[in-house]
Amino acid sequence: MKLKGRKIVGGKAEGELIVSQKPLSFLGGVDPETGIVTDAESDIRGQSIAGKILAFPRGKGSTVGSYVIYALKKNGKAPKAIIVGEAETIVATGAIISEIPMVDGIDVSKLRSGAKVKVDADRGEVEVHESGE
Repeated sequence: MKLKGRKIVGGKAEGELIVSQKPLSFLGGVDPETGIVTDAESDIRGQSIAGKILAFPRGKGSTVGSYVIYALKKNGKAPKAIIVGEAETIVATGAIISEIPMVDGIDVSKLRSGAKVKVDADRGEVEVHESGE
């Protein structure tokens, strides 16, 4: 399945998808030292986003969330790419300063954790290969 969105930060990445169907807060919601989601309201709480392709509908919370994304990158615990339904300022800024490929305008409800994906943020494309394809 190929999905078309919009480039926020260019670049390419591929890997395993981790999907939250709920908005994600980085400040207080993701541990910048480990990459583990700690947000009590998150449906991916306790899981690591490190080295994965992270998808969620949109960000929420404080503008300091941008710095948490940057800290994740500096600590080697950032996602390889970010896919969102709606890019808002906090996540977009974090992805820009951390040089993490990011695409928005993707219907995250069509995505499932564990699938293999290729992100071509330069083209705004996400190619999904279900597990075993």
